[in-house]
Amino acid sequence: MNDHAVPTSDWRLAVDIGGTFTDVVLLDASSGDVVVDKTLTTPSNPLDGVRTGVGQLLARAGLRPADVTAPIVHATTLITNALIEGKTGRAGLVTTQGFGDTLLIRDEHRYDMYDLQIEFPAPPVPRDRTVEIAERTTAAGEVVLPPSQEAMQAVADELRALEVESVGICLLNSYVDATNERTLAEYLERELGVPVCISADVSPQIREYPRMVTTACNAATMPVIGPYLDELQKWLSGEGFGGSVLMMLSNGGVVSADDAARVPIRLVESGPAAGALAGKWFAERLDMDRLLCFDMGGTTAKACLIDGGEPELTNVFEVARAYRFKKGSGFPVSVPSVDLVEIGAGGGSLAWVDQFGLLKVGPESAGAEPGPASYGRGGTVPAVTDSDVVLGLLDPAAFLGGDMPLDGAAATAAAAKVGESLDLDPVSVAAGIHEIVNQNMAAAARMHAVEQGVDLRGVSMIAFGGAGPVHACGVAELLESDRVIFPVNASVLSAFGTLVSPVRIDLARSMPRRLDAIDPAERTALLDDLRNEGRRVLAAAGSSADAARFRYGLDCRYAGQGNEVTVWVGEGDDWPVTDAEVLAAFEDEYKRIFGLAIPDVAVEIVTWRLAVSADAEQVTPEPVPTGSGAEPVAHRPMVFGRGMEAVEAPVYKRDQLGGGATFAGPCVVEERETTAVIRPGWNVEVGADGSLIATRSTAS
Repeated sequence: MNDHAVPTSDWRLAVDIGGTFTDVVLLDASSGDVVVDKTLTTPSNPLDGVRTGVGQLLARAGLRPADVTAPIVHATTLITNALIEGKTGRAGLVTTQGFGDTLLIRDEHRYDMYDLQIEFPAPPVPRDRTVEIAERTTAAGEVVLPPSQEAMQAVADELRALEVESVGICLLNSYVDATNERTLAEYLERELGVPVCISADVSPQIREYPRMVTTACNAATMPVIGPYLDELQKWLSGEGFGGSVLMMLSNGGVVSADDAARVPIRLVESGPAAGALAGKWFAERLDMDRLLCFDMGGTTAKACLIDGGEPELTNVFEVARAYRFKKGSGFPVSVPSVDLVEIGAGGGSLAWVDQFGLLKVGPESAGAEPGPASYGRGGTVPAVTDSDVVLGLLDPAAFLGGDMPLDGAAATAAAAKVGESLDLDPVSVAAGIHEIVNQNMAAAARMHAVEQGVDLRGVSMIAFGGAGPVHACGVAELLESDRVIFPVNASVLSAFGTLVSPVRIDLARSMPRRLDAIDPAERTALLDDLRNEGRRVLAAAGSSADAARFRYGLDCRYAGQGNEVTVWVGEGDDWPVTDAEVLAAFEDEYKRIFGLAIPDVAVEIVTWRLAVSADAEQVTPEPVPTGSGAEPVAHRPMVFGRGMEAVEAPVYKRDQLGGGATFAGPCVVEERETTAVIRPGWNVEVGADGSLIATRSTAS
């Protein structure tokens, strides 16, 4: 890369904080040049890792902070980790008198009806910090009892005595009329001087428990993200960066830091959503309608299907499950999110032997502190990264380009320690760890696909994350996929995804009405409120209000049913469809899911949805130079499976491979931040953009 500071440059900075590594990316939107770096995450103070990574990145690119004038885009796992680990702020919750036990009662659903010791995660706000107030709004939206001055003062006094750092307010039927919530919020903000959120802003939707738990999770994470974002923006300003901060949401859009701090629960799947948006970007470039995104980092692995060129969205995302694969064992937060499966299977996932003498891997992770045994930071239990070192798939001296060399002897010693109880040598243990983690990831992706009625066989895969390219071919074989794409800078692709993501916000409000009894004026008033909020969010993120695109959705059901089906009915500045078109769209979606429609039964609309977005700026990286062939830089012994002998396999350097070059596995392709492992039976061609396109031969 030549002169990075030429006047025509338009440098964009992205940051993605993961459980093990913090990824940073610089993109010149005018030329397509990309500079990347990784550094260990610092869980005790995440900003330390950001400072280190950004400083290293600017030095590598030869840039000053003032050269970055565009908004800095940020994805993070801070919210997810805080809820999973219970390391949230000291939040209080205010609810209508008589409803203080809602978070404990939940929805009375038992995710395992035969488990006598069934467990649920502790509520994000405990019962002793839940305060009730006398007030009442009817289901029709009539305020029959406003909160009195004395009642509000009593609530403020109680919360002050509890030393709360934030407050969530969720009053009965406030999704219809939020007058009482707003009155109480203004009073408590004035009296307590702490952040206050209300359910009418966080999740103005029907059903008491999901609305309350979403509000409580939001209140509990406000003290986590707010101070971090304040400190981050002060540091960026002090260093001389010219851009504001945009935060990646779970739905695959970005908003201003201030909007994210007010509703941090929208960030719960921030990092994985960025990876899905990067997958969408590649699907468009590769002209592929379907693509499975496989993102394996240091702590978790994620899988998301791009279908029809778009990632699927879900309106309820469950976080902090007591049991990872048991739906209903976590918090069902009502936030739009990219629909994906996440599993505790990353480079730091630890191996252990269960009570039956069977080798297991994860979900516990070594994280960044102390990290896998090979990091040399005090870890003694073998992790997935250690197994890849023992198998020869990773070169200890080349990890992070040699800036963070690994300790191969420590990895072997850790594997040997587990092998003692299994009567296995270190290589056999490492091969078992590698195979088990591949099986775990393939099983999770397959289960998620089955729940959606999707067959993954034959679907091409794109592999990214620090550990994704190491394991992608093995997972693809288990999923019966015959093509894997390894993009350039795969290790930091989620951070790159934030730079090609649109400004977007998904809004929803419940207003139950039968389709044949909708008042057009009432519908227009509701949608005007949502459109105005969408324009405000886009303007706060630096996008022109005139650029706003509106897409309309409805949660519908047959009258008398208890669950809804979401249908998207069109785009435009005004309501785009007739009632007959809504009915036809609902019946088509209902038939797709259930195989039939129910004639002569009225349809009811429960929740109205609006997706507000502005198109992302187009980025076109420069093609790599064309190369005639691929020459290995070295050979080393590698083991590609349990029970297989080591083979002297070639090692290629990614930056030495020209477009059009071809070679065959078994081999590895190394770049500074990751290694692509090409298993036996796979052939590789280098694409025009430098991507490795691996195809499995039919003979294998």
